Amino acid sequence: MAAELGASVALRDLEKSYDRVAAVAGVSLDIRSGEFLTLLGPSGSGKTTTLMMIAGFETPTGGDIAIDGTSVVGMPPYRRNIGMVFQNYALFPHLTVAENIGFPLKQRGVSKEDRARLVGEALELVHLPGYGGRYPRQLSGGQQQRVALARAIVFKPRLLLMDEPLGALDKQLRENLQLEMRRLHADLGITFIYVTHDQEEALTMSDRIAVMNDGLVAQVGRPEDLYDRPSNRFVASFIGESNFLPAIVRALEDNDVVVAECQGALIRAVCPSRPAAGDKVMLTTRPERLRFTDGAWNSSTPQNRLSVTVTEAVFAGERCRYMLQAGDGTAVVLKEPSSAAIRRRAVGEQAEIAWSVADTILV
Repeated sequence: MAAELGASVALRDLEKSYDRVAAVAGVSLDIRSGEFLTLLGPSGSGKTTTLMMIAGFETPTGGDIAIDGTSVVGMPPYRRNIGMVFQNYALFPHLTVAENIGFPLKQRGVSKEDRARLVGEALELVHLPGYGGRYPRQLSGGQQQRVALARAIVFKPRLLLMDEPLGALDKQLRENLQLEMRRLHADLGITFIYVTHDQEEALTMSDRIAVMNDGLVAQVGRPEDLYDRPSNRFVASFIGESNFLPAIVRALEDNDVVVAECQGALIRAVCPSRPAAGDKVMLTTRPERLRFTDGAWNSSTPQNRLSVTVTEAVFAGERCRYMLQAGDGTAVVLKEPSSAAIRRRAVGEQAEIAWSVADTILV
């Protein structure tokens, strides 16, 4: 199955309300041709409703959806030529795997001979050659998901939509299929729009992520940008684990660095927005970026430092997780690698922690 260029998708002020309650409250987003974009957010954030409007299964209350520059609002789903994969697979139990995959081809009037060839190619792509004669009940959950994926791509759409397709699978299988999805995306060259509430899944698979909350896009960017430079507290807390430290701005430095007073210490943070001196702000940093200053870890980069007390110590295999308490009672989480060369901390121990100024963000 030859790779084809993916479709571009443009959402403009997209809205959807049910009984005057906004499920999607004005989403504008440009999805590039051939991109793997994930809509990530908690339940009720509007991500699935947005996907269903792109597919044509929901009608927008307002705004526009354009595929390859042409508005598709009002166009029925079957005319949009979009592949769709659902969480519950939606396979026909009375049809064989080959008949399930060939169904959209039959609907399009493709000849029996061509159907057989295309179904065979699709089965090869999802690593299920020879499974065409089986029925869905004879397959595992992961195999059923692959069949659903094969059915969605067999007619060579330029756009594939997926609504939490791995949500019903166990952790190891889900992780394996995430990598296969990435491979398939690279092989096909088409545009993927993927919905999930699983932050790790989104970080693993996506070219870009649009984080949604309360029917709006809170931030959109590459996985590493969202993780390292969240633009607000919601994104910082939803993607990964974050520490939040209340502080007061004392000074502004060059290179978009703010000096803030926090727990009696001066903490430097990256902040392009340039707040005013005296403003109350919130600083954030990731637990795995913190280190105890008397450990084996050293750095030549500018550091922030803070005195803490260890209140909880948990061994978690490859990492040790510490709950710390700053002077005013603010809780701080630190994660460090588990190693015989690194001393474990005891509850009640007084310590100093340090982390890079570049890893400190004002949100």
